[in-house]
Amino acid sequence: MKFRDSFHPYAITTILFWSLAFVFTRMAMQHFSAFSVGFLRYLAASLALVAVVFVARIKPPALADLKWFLLAGALGFALYVVLFNKGCETVTAATGSTILATVPVLTALLARVVYREKLRAFQWIATAVEFSGVVILTLMDGVFSFNPGLLWLFAGALSLSCYNLLQRRLTKTYSGLQTSAYGIFAGTLMLSVFAPGAVREAQTASPTQLLMIAVLGVFSSAIGYGTWSQAFKKAKLSSSVSNYMFVTPLLSSILAFALAGEKPDLPTVVGGSIILLGVLLFNFGGMLHSKTKAEGLA
Repeated sequence: MKFRDSFHPYAITTILFWSLAFVFTRMAMQHFSAFSVGFLRYLAASLALVAVVFVARIKPPALADLKWFLLAGALGFALYVVLFNKGCETVTAATGSTILATVPVLTALLARVVYREKLRAFQWIATAVEFSGVVILTLMDGVFSFNPGLLWLFAGALSLSCYNLLQRRLTKTYSGLQTSAYGIFAGTLMLSVFAPGAVREAQTASPTQLLMIAVLGVFSSAIGYGTWSQAFKKAKLSSSVSNYMFVTPLLSSILAFALAGEKPDLPTVVGGSIILLGVLLFNFGGMLHSKTKAEGLA
């Protein structure tokens, strides 16, 4: 299968937009509360997707599958936002980034149990290499704090991992657009409990801050989750897609430098290089091994 026809372009697109979300979220939270950003982001995504669903005449999910879309809305959006924000109240950003880097590992372990997906030895080694790169990137100059916030973040990581597995199930029947759209609709509905405060804050926000919310909704959510679901639809293994999440801290640092003037430091360079090495090993190590074996037999 050619690269452009594989899951890789979809996963890469998602990670790019999700990395952008870390930068824009930090900037938006200079005015908005964390919960308001969560609700407004997915409200913007829902408004964009409603238009797409209407124009493209996308069919609604079957009644029997409605429960799965509600579960996706809770795991990937509403519940995850609450757990993540609660954890960030008492945990440093460095610690939070490291905890969320366990999502690909948890996804691989859960996929092994639920779908009987197996990773080859070099892929487990690559996963360990990537995680070590994230630890170096986030903690070389940081402080890992042990407090109750860790439990919230671990629960958030588990919630997102379960969402990844649910995408695997839903995309066997529905398109990536259908899967992400109806999941976001459900999640936005659940997050509407934060609507009153979000509306008050939006009324005093600057045009630039509102534009950031729109970008988060349209690109990081509507498009980002759509391409993420499509990546799961095309991939043979759930962990092949979730593995790209290891790149998020590195891309976030690069985008923070480009958009906010935050210069990358030594941990970013060292950790980022290790992460990229691990990603290459995970996705293309099999090809290298097969080629080396073939040359040895020749």
